[in-house]
Amino acid sequence: MADLSRRALLGLAGAGALGFAASWPRLTAQDIPGRGTDALTVAILGTAQDAEARTGLVRAFNEAHPDIPVRIVAVQGQDWSNFFAKILTMVAAGTPPDVCVVATEGAQLFAERLAEPLDDYVRRDAAELQNFFDDVHPSLVEAFMYQGSLFQLPMDFNAANVYYNAGALEKAGLERPADDWTHEDFLDVARAMRKGNADNFLPFFWTNRLWGGVVPWLYINDTSFLTETKATGGEWMWSQFYADDPSSARRGGGFEWTEAAANTPRVTESFEFLRQMIDEGLSSVPAQGGGNELVGRFAEGVVGMTPAGGFWVDGLNAGGMGESDFDVSFFPQWKGQRHQFGAAGYAMMRTSQRKDAAWEWIKFCASKEAMEIAMPAPNTTPTRRSMVDEAFYSGLGPKHWQVFYDTLDRFPTTGPIPAPPQQAAVETALIKNVTPALTGPRGNLTNALNTLQRDLEIALRRS
Repeated sequence: MADLSRRALLGLAGAGALGFAASWPRLTAQDIPGRGTDALTVAILGTAQDAEARTGLVRAFNEAHPDIPVRIVAVQGQDWSNFFAKILTMVAAGTPPDVCVVATEGAQLFAERLAEPLDDYVRRDAAELQNFFDDVHPSLVEAFMYQGSLFQLPMDFNAANVYYNAGALEKAGLERPADDWTHEDFLDVARAMRKGNADNFLPFFWTNRLWGGVVPWLYINDTSFLTETKATGGEWMWSQFYADDPSSARRGGGFEWTEAAANTPRVTESFEFLRQMIDEGLSSVPAQGGGNELVGRFAEGVVGMTPAGGFWVDGLNAGGMGESDFDVSFFPQWKGQRHQFGAAGYAMMRTSQRKDAAWEWIKFCASKEAMEIAMPAPNTTPTRRSMVDEAFYSGLGPKHWQVFYDTLDRFPTTGPIPAPPQQAAVETALIKNVTPALTGPRGNLTNALNTLQRDLEIALRRS
C-alpha cells in the first residue's frame, strides 16, 4: 500500500475525541454517503477509486450475506490523522459509520472511546475463527487487545525492516547482510556504500515519524521512549485459540504505555549512534512527514538503505525496480534485535445500530477468501501466514521475502509501535524533538531529550 496508508503522521494534537471536529468543516447528514439507507457503512481511508476497488470484496460478501447491503465510504485525508479526525467529526455530527478501518496509531484511541469489544462475538463463533487464529501470529492479535478485550481482527501489517539497493551494495563489494548483523556492522556497510558510489549517494535515508523513524533503533537497543507493560486479562484468547503456542504464557490483555522514558541512558545511546551516522555523512537528517518521495530516490540508486515494510514492494516495482534490484534484511541487533510493526483491521463502532451485520463483515473479511480479494498484490503484508509465500512475490521481489513474516517468528518480543490512547500528542512530542536532538552542538541532545521527556509527561496526562 502507499506509504501514507500505513505509517503516516498521526498529528491530532492530543485533543479530546470530539475536539477534533473543530479542525474540519462541519459535516451534516447529507454529507455522509449512504445516509438514510439501511446499508452497512464501512469507512476506509482513501478515494472514490479506492472504494470502487473493493467492489469485488463487497460482491463476495453479498454472495454469502445477500440480506446485508454494504456501502464503502471513502474518507479522503492526507494521512491517518486526517482520517481519524473526520471519523470523529462524523461521530460528533451523529452520523458515524458502522465499521471503520483503524491502524495501530488509533487502535487504543478507538478502543477507549469509540469501538465495541469483539470478545463475545469471537467466543460465539470460535469454531469458524479457529482457522484465522491458526494462520495469524499471536503478536498481531495481542496488538489489538486493550485492557483484556479484543477490538480488531488484524488484516494486514508491516514490520520495519531494512531495504537495501542491491546495485549499491554490489558496488561497495559487499554481500547481503547476515541475519544477525550488528549495529556496528550497519556502520561498516554504510561506510563501504559511501565509498563505492557516487558523490550524491546517501547510504541511509529515514523519516521523522513514529513508524520507521527512531523507534526501530530504540527497539533493537532494548529500549523505547515510553515504558511498556502488559495489561492483565486476555487469558480467554490465549487459552482457547493459542493453547499450543509456547509464547502464550507471556501474552496479556494488550500493551500499555503509561510513563515517559525519553532521557534514559539507552535512549541517549541510540540517539548518539544516529548522530554519529549523520556527522559522518552516512545518514540523512530525518525528513519530515511520510516517505512517498523516497521511492523515486531509491529507484534512482541514490539511496542505499531505508526502513520499510512489505508495503513497499509494489511501489518499488511501479517505480521501475526489478526483483533483483533491491532486497530486504532484518534490522541489525544491538542489545537485542526486537523489531517494531504496525497493523490494521476493522473496528466495530459502539454507536452502530447494525452490530450483528458489522460483525459478519469483519468475520468475512478475516477469511482467506476475502483477504486474497482485498490484497491481490504485495502493497502490504497479509496477517495470514499462508498468504505470504513465493507466489505472492513472484516476479516482483524481494528475493528474501520471507523476512516479512520471519520478523515475527525470529524475534519473539517484536511488538507494535508505542500508541497509547494519547498517541496523537505523544507522536507530536516525539517528532518535535528528534531533529534538535540530532543536530547542532552535542548539548542539544541532552536538552532535546529532557524536553521530550517533559512533553511526553504532559501528553500522557491528557484525557
